[in-house]
Amino acid sequence: MFFIRSAGEADLPKVQTLLAETWRDTYRPFHGDHVVEAMIAHWHSSASLARRLHRPDSEFLVADDGKQLAGMAFAAMSRNTPKLANLHQLYIHPLWQGQGIGTDLFAEIETCFPDADRMHLEVTAENERAIEFYTKVGFREIGRIDNVGPPGAKLPAILMEKTLAF
Repeated sequence: MFFIRSAGEADLPKVQTLLAETWRDTYRPFHGDHVVEAMIAHWHSSASLARRLHRPDSEFLVADDGKQLAGMAFAAMSRNTPKLANLHQLYIHPLWQGQGIGTDLFAEIETCFPDADRMHLEVTAENERAIEFYTKVGFREIGRIDNVGPPGAKLPAILMEKTLAF
């Protein structure tokens, strides 16, 4: 059984491994090795994860069974838009997908921002499984973005929004 808890410094190496393995499994078919490895190096470096862990007005969660991490989530209040929380990451290791861990992580992280009235996220347009998950937990498409990813990647993404009610 996995428990959802706030992440700490000691979790970051395991989170980094979880993200690298999940990204390779999920995104290689869409974007190829070069883009995926560049994104892992850019977004999931130790320094990048540490900045997220210590960012004000944010929450960094892990799904932990005491031996391993099955998933992680990171969200933060928008720095530019009042009452908006941004879900930056929600990833479940491929071995644990489809077992409700993502739903549990999302249920916890959406309650961490009582001042927010909505939550946004960006999801790669080709990632139908993620789009289906986010739709199931209450998000709806509100737009498209043509250039996400590392510099020059120009990957298409869908912008989704969920109204938060406490």
